[in-house]
Amino acid sequence: MECAVREEIIPRNAAKLVKVPVPKYKVNRGLTVPQARAVLKAAREHRLYALYVLALCLGLRRGELLGLRWEDVDLDGGTLEVVQTLQRVAGRLQFVRPKTEDSARTVPLPSICVEALREHRKRQFAERSDRWQEWEEHGLVFPSRRGTPMEPDNLRRSWGAIRKTAGLGEMRFHDLRHTCVTLLLNLGVPPQVVRDIVGHSDIEVTMTIYAHASLDDKRTALRKLGDALG
Repeated sequence: MECAVREEIIPRNAAKLVKVPVPKYKVNRGLTVPQARAVLKAAREHRLYALYVLALCLGLRRGELLGLRWEDVDLDGGTLEVVQTLQRVAGRLQFVRPKTEDSARTVPLPSICVEALREHRKRQFAERSDRWQEWEEHGLVFPSRRGTPMEPDNLRRSWGAIRKTAGLGEMRFHDLRHTCVTLLLNLGVPPQVVRDIVGHSDIEVTMTIYAHASLDDKRTALRKLGDALG
């Protein structure tokens, strides 16, 4: 085609007339600040409290949380590295590399995360001591009660109970990630910084989540416009 265009056999490249649709992402903006606080309150005494703190504050994916190892966490330096993810491959749970270069990342840990992880490590040590006969050490931050990689369905059940206690209806666990994106952007954090924190491959994904405005947001915006014109 390009050769024919250059030789002027074809006057123009017809392929340029083809419009490739922009991918559509089905997203939910996630939780409001009061709802996010309700989640943390509902999870406070749960063995996976720290997991919910990281999901809300850092926007980690489910597989990234379940694949996280203590060797990837530097509590003194206040950083966390995403270097692997737990996925079901051919019917088996396996640790795999993040799917993109942007997904593999180093994230600073705010104090709320450091404190939650320190408390979690103490809790896990006690749990391991109580179950030492059946414990299988894998170095995971969020393993099962036996130290093995956690079945994603177990996390789903945990989230279902916490979601119910917090009064969140059918909100998905993945919406905690969207919550992180939206709240950070609402705080004025530059989109490219938010993208790097949550590991989006394209800033368009970051902004698509943010642009999914709620009815209340639209109502507020139009009220402001009406006030300005009135």
